[in-house]
Amino acid sequence: MVDGVAEGRDHPTVVTWWGHATVGIRDSGTTVLTDPVLTNRLGHLRRRRGADPGLVGDDLPDVVLLSHLHADHTHLPSLDSLGGDAPIVLPRGAPDKLAGLRRFGSRLLTVDPGDVVHIGPLRVTAVPAAHDGRRWRRGPNDVAALGFVVEGAIVTYFAGDTALFDDMSTWVPRCDVALLPVGGWGPTLGAGHMEPGDAALAASRTDARLSIPIHYGTLWPIGFDRIRPSMFYEPGTKFRAAAALLERGVRVLDPGESVHVTT
Repeated sequence: MVDGVAEGRDHPTVVTWWGHATVGIRDSGTTVLTDPVLTNRLGHLRRRRGADPGLVGDDLPDVVLLSHLHADHTHLPSLDSLGGDAPIVLPRGAPDKLAGLRRFGSRLLTVDPGDVVHIGPLRVTAVPAAHDGRRWRRGPNDVAALGFVVEGAIVTYFAGDTALFDDMSTWVPRCDVALLPVGGWGPTLGAGHMEPGDAALAASRTDARLSIPIHYGTLWPIGFDRIRPSMFYEPGTKFRAAAALLERGVRVLDPGESVHVTT
């Protein structure tokens, strides 16, 4: 399963973790990019591991998936830097709440849970996420957070940012690869997130053949280097240990590292 090649329409299936929640999924000759953060600095956060991704060639997306409006997931400078005309799939109502998104015009495809978008040979289904989808901490919570299921040569579940929720297995009954958030970007982890143990349960509930931990070990507040560094370094290895107890396959990647996945 790992480091083999799935030949979707004679193209290998490759998953690359670029850091935080940014993942490239190359399936059936089509590249999906999730929640792109492609800079070394994001407000008060800086990239502490891995270089800022300089995407070229097959790493450039044919479609971008945005899980929710938080700035470490919907990063307008990174979207601008991609150029091109790739569609951007995002929660319904998001452009009304974040005016900067409107410059992408007809490229924006807004969706609710259960909606399906076809991108070339890929089928992308929006699924719920248990997370605050607002851009800001205050104001009406009227834009949902989402996850996505990408179906091509393999089935990939990108959970976005989410807590474990009861009907996760209903929305994602099985997948070949689960991209699961296991941490955050600071010394505390609030509501709407999964600890490594919760993420291991998510891997089991979605019957994932292979799980890759994301959303940790990349961004950290400037000046916080010595404050609870375990929250930065340890979530991936803790997730691997918890998932092993549930007999789930895991691959812990470094930012910029790829894995080839077989069907």
